[in-house]
Amino acid sequence: MGDFTFRISPNIILGSYTASRLGQFAEEYGSRYMVIVDPLLKEVNLIDKILQPLTEHQVNYFVFDDIPNVANSKTLEQALKLAREGHIQGIIVAGGAKALNVARAVSALFAEKQNLYNYFDDTQITAEPLPLICLPTTLRDMFVFTDKVSIIDSRNQHIKLLKVANNLTKLVVFDSALSVTLSENQTASISLDILCIALEAYLSQKATFFSDMIIEKTLELLSYALDGSPTLSVTTPSEELLCQSGLMASLGSATSSLGAASLLSLCINARFSISRALVSGILLPHIIEDGATFKVDRIAKVARIMRIGTAEMSDTECAEKFASDIRQRLAKAQLPSRLKDLNISIEQLSLAAEEAGRLELINSVQRSMSSDDLFDMVKKAF
Repeated sequence: MGDFTFRISPNIILGSYTASRLGQFAEEYGSRYMVIVDPLLKEVNLIDKILQPLTEHQVNYFVFDDIPNVANSKTLEQALKLAREGHIQGIIVAGGAKALNVARAVSALFAEKQNLYNYFDDTQITAEPLPLICLPTTLRDMFVFTDKVSIIDSRNQHIKLLKVANNLTKLVVFDSALSVTLSENQTASISLDILCIALEAYLSQKATFFSDMIIEKTLELLSYALDGSPTLSVTTPSEELLCQSGLMASLGSATSSLGAASLLSLCINARFSISRALVSGILLPHIIEDGATFKVDRIAKVARIMRIGTAEMSDTECAEKFASDIRQRLAKAQLPSRLKDLNISIEQLSLAAEEAGRLELINSVQRSMSSDDLFDMVKKAF
């Protein structure tokens, strides 16, 4: 094994109602902010929980919430223009992946001078980023702890992964109270997405002893959130456990890598505006079955940590029960179990598989895979 280097960036705060301290956190980095929020936060009456602490601490801000269902480079251009005209000192973002990615890109590109699309075409970002505070409201984020930002190029609906500074995000606040408005269906979908991110990081060619440690704890917390604790020693509410597991999965993935289902879900979401979590949930049993062909011991260990498999079962039996259990959870939550249930054709999916195979992250997924391998998985899930 090569040398192991670990740097903590950004700072992390996790707990119920931690968003109520947002004004205090913001004062450390500036006095005038652009607050980027997912429009859904207004619909579920969460926006005041974000803005009130800023008002109480007399932090100046303006809100940008013109974010469509699938945010792309046009949204980024609009946000960048407003940020520069507003002469801001920092950015605060609250929402899911689309809001966080827009905010991280604005932070990285704020002081850059060239046309936005030059950076999509491999021009390096060199300017110092604006301070950024992130509040993920969907419990997890694939890129928030990485040096990558995922943005959809509006010219062709392709995913672009911008390389940004490691210290771009100053603070990430995980507040379980911001997730209380999620429906049971949404919670089930997010839970399976957290599991998919964690499993792929565990199987990745980039996995290390450190990422393994984080992921194994992720799986333990997630099992408690989904099925309760086997003893009375764990009394933490399920929404807090789910928030903790989402944080840990995001960290574990950042220290390892995303996998095939995550890449496919990103590209399908970009092209066809279909929920990434729904896609990864559908693909998860197939990731398990594929993983059982080359790392069955790891698949079995995950199943046992999740209390789906037992010590008495063989590794193969654990893997089979694991895949079956996920399909049962999809059915119980009334979530789609086949990609064709998403009203998308196999021809459309072939385009997404081709694009996913061109992303640089394909080199660190669970095994050596090409666009053809990704399409084979898509066909099985169709």
